[in-house]
Amino acid sequence: MTQIMSGVRILEVAQWWFVPSAGAALRDWGAEIIKVEHPTQGDPQRGLMTSGLVTGGTGVNFMCEQPNRGKKSIGIDIKTEGGLELLYQLAEKSDVFLTSFLPALRERLRIDIEHIRARNPNIIYVRGTGHGVKGPDIDKAGYDGTSYWCRSGMAYAMTRPDADLPAGPRPAFGDGVGGLTIAGGIAGALYHRERTGEATVVDVSLLATAMWQLAPDIDISQVVDTRAAGGRARPANPVVNSYRTKDDRWIQLILLQADRDWPDFCEHIGRPDLIDHTDFANMQLRQQNAEACVATLDEVFSSRDLAEWREKLDTMRGAWTPIQTPREAIDDPQTVANGYMSEVTGADGKTFKLVANPVQYDEESYTLDPAPEHGQNTEEILLEMGLSWEQIVAHKEAGAIL
Repeated sequence: MTQIMSGVRILEVAQWWFVPSAGAALRDWGAEIIKVEHPTQGDPQRGLMTSGLVTGGTGVNFMCEQPNRGKKSIGIDIKTEGGLELLYQLAEKSDVFLTSFLPALRERLRIDIEHIRARNPNIIYVRGTGHGVKGPDIDKAGYDGTSYWCRSGMAYAMTRPDADLPAGPRPAFGDGVGGLTIAGGIAGALYHRERTGEATVVDVSLLATAMWQLAPDIDISQVVDTRAAGGRARPANPVVNSYRTKDDRWIQLILLQADRDWPDFCEHIGRPDLIDHTDFANMQLRQQNAEACVATLDEVFSSRDLAEWREKLDTMRGAWTPIQTPREAIDDPQTVANGYMSEVTGADGKTFKLVANPVQYDEESYTLDPAPEHGQNTEEILLEMGLSWEQIVAHKEAGAIL
C-alpha cells in the first residue's frame, strides 16, 4: 500500500469524531498518529459504548474505531507540569500538532500556538473548530449537528417545504468530510513546508465545510430560495426525481441532459408512446406539465419490483440508482470491487469492517489496524523518547501519565 505520509508524525490532542477522523485519514496514508488522551477519562467517544449510544451487540465501538483506527494512544494529564513537559517533548519530535480544543482551553492548558511553537518552531499547527477562529463565537462549543448541519443552512435546505419537522443529520454526518478536509489541508501545509521551510497554521471549521458543500444553494440564495421549488410532485425536471417501486423501494433518476436521454428512457421503461407525447415530448413541456409527468411515471414505476427495474434499466444511458440502505452499500458490487470497506481484526481477535479512506493511490485498497485501547502505547512511546523505566514510574506516581 502506498505510504505517501511515511515518516510524518502527527501529535493529536483532540476528541470526538471531527478532528480525530483527520488523524485516521493521515494514518491511512502512512503517517504516525500519537493520540494524547487523559489518563483516566480518555476520549469521550470511548464512552459511547457504555452510554448506550452504540448498539448492535457486537462489542465493537464503531464510533471510536472509525476515526481512531491505526493510531497510538498515550495517556497524559497535560494539566500537570510533568505531563505538559512530556507533551512538549513529543511536540519537539512531531511534524504536526492537531487539536480540537477551544481557544480559552488551549490557553489555559498552555498548548496554544505560541506554547507549542516555543518548543518546535517548525511544527505545523492545526485547529479544527465549530465556527472558525475569528468572531464572537470562537469559544462556543460546536458539533456537526449544530455548526455543520443547522448553522450553515444545511438542515433548512434538506428539509422539504411541506415537512412538519426539520430534517436531522446522521451521526457524525459533517465530521467525516470535515476531517478529510483537515487531512487535505495538512497535506498542503507539509508540501509548502517542504518547498519553502515555512510552517503554517491550518484552520478548518465545521461551518465552513458545510458551506462549501452547500455552495450551490448558498450562492444562489442571493437571488432565489431553491427550496421554494415544487418538491417531488412538481420538480423542475421530472426525470431528476425519485420514484417508488411495486415492492416499496425507491429509484432515483438523474437525467440531467433530459431531452437527449428522454427517448432512451421511455424505451427502457416500456413506454415508447411517451417519447412524442404532446405534454412530455421536450423539456419545456415536461416542466410545464410536471405534475402530470410525475403522476405518469409514478404509475409506471409502481408496476414492477426493484429487481425487475434493475434488469430493465441496466443498459439505460442516463444515470439512475436504487436508494440503498447503509447495509446494502457494504455489499454493493462497486464497494467490494474497489475495496471501499476494510476488514479489521480487533485486539480480542474479532473481525469487523470499517469504511475505508476514499482517497486511493495506485489503485490500492487499505489494510487497517484497529483503534488503540485507552493509553495502550504510553510506555512504548515514552521509552522511544528516551525515558528510563525509573522516570516512567516517577511520572506514574505523580499522576502525569496512565
